[in-house]
Amino acid sequence: MDQLFLDRLGNEEIQLALFYSYGTNPLLYPQWQEYFRKYQPPTLIVWGKNDYIFPAEGAYPYQRDLKDVEFHLLDTGHFALEEEGEAIANYITQFLASRLQPVPA
Repeated sequence: MDQLFLDRLGNEEIQLALFYSYGTNPLLYPQWQEYFRKYQPPTLIVWGKNDYIFPAEGAYPYQRDLKDVEFHLLDTGHFALEEEGEAIANYITQFLASRLQPVPA
């Protein structure tokens, strides 16, 4: 299924543009960190500790800037959803359920 969508017309250019834009991200880190410090959004971090593209060391600094962080470092690589999709879905469900306010009837 994934390959079907990856092979669609024009997607190669989209994926390459996305890949090349990653280099602009580090310049934006100070702005993102300031946003986190100012607004303190509740944050769920689920990271693959064996990810060679985004190493685990990159997950820890979020805990410095955010007060309401739920942090999970999984024994996965870069494709954590493919390796631990059910566990990640459970983390997301529990995180949202613990932070969402019920809507009055």
